[in-house]
Amino acid sequence: MNTSPVQMLWPTPILVRRFEEAAAVNPELLRLFYRELGAQGLQGTVYSSSDDILVRYNHPALQALFGFISDAVFEIARTLNGAIWQQAGVKNLRMEIVGAWFQIQNRYGFHDIHNHGNCSWSGVYYLQLDPVQQRRQHPVLGALNGITRFYAQHLNLLGGAHMDMGNAYLQQSTFDVTPEEGVLVVFPSWLLHKAMPYDGERDRVIISFNAQVHGEQGDKAFEYGFH
Repeated sequence: MNTSPVQMLWPTPILVRRFEEAAAVNPELLRLFYRELGAQGLQGTVYSSSDDILVRYNHPALQALFGFISDAVFEIARTLNGAIWQQAGVKNLRMEIVGAWFQIQNRYGFHDIHNHGNCSWSGVYYLQLDPVQQRRQHPVLGALNGITRFYAQHLNLLGGAHMDMGNAYLQQSTFDVTPEEGVLVVFPSWLLHKAMPYDGERDRVIISFNAQVHGEQGDKAFEYGFH
């Protein structure tokens, strides 16, 4: 039981997990995605597929990866909502992937600040990129080479906010995830984030997705009313 009078409200959860089958699954997915890139005949710093790869590709490697992703989404969603689900009597929850796509990035390609709509959880899985120490030695990008940066909810308030030692904690307005092959990051879909510029010997290849979680009787947990 929390006896502190201070309530820590509205957390921003981020889950980071490593996929144990990455060594077998990643090469299969890379072959699949580079085949599509070659068929498109496109050149540039960033290639983004359409968001229907689970519809277009009935591939065992994709099925294995998204089984792992499903477990991770339920883990983070249960951590935040478990008590509410129990109180509301929610049963037989199911996850629905409403969009999944891959992106190939290099030569200072990046994905600017954005968030995701029409879902509760989003994620990025790192298929391929140069090792961490190699990326950090880049003469221009340094330690920021290819990282994923998340932005705090209060970021837009910092410009006009008074800062003193009483609210010094607000100065940390970003959180950086250092990508590694085989690592999955799941985060709330509303959270602003950016794929920082990347330049390396190997392309930075990722899979992104948007997910919804629904109850058997729909998404209404409680009766509407005013208190």
